[in-house]
Amino acid sequence: CDIHYWGDIDTHGFAILDRLRARLPHARSLLMDHDTLMAHQALWGEEDSPVTTDLLHLRPSECALYDMLRDNRIRPRLRLEQEHIAYHCVEAAVSAAIEDR
Repeated sequence: CDIHYWGDIDTHGFAILDRLRARLPHARSLLMDHDTLMAHQALWGEEDSPVTTDLLHLRPSECALYDMLRDNRIRPRLRLEQEHIAYHCVEAAVSAAIEDR
């Protein structure tokens, strides 16, 4: 079956996705990308204790964003909590995931 994961855009969100993919490699992420992060800049927060380990089960674009967050390349301890993402973005992502089946 199709599996989608939508977590916070922070190092812990990507670590959870990595653990999920270790068991279910076909799982796809939703709204955990650079464009979503940048579109919600006014809602950014700060992560308390970022993950710094290498994550081996992320796709290249996810890994690139994780590395940016882990290495503080955008802003120190950057985090975008999933509940702050605009509802119309969520609707569009879920609709696209359903259509891709």
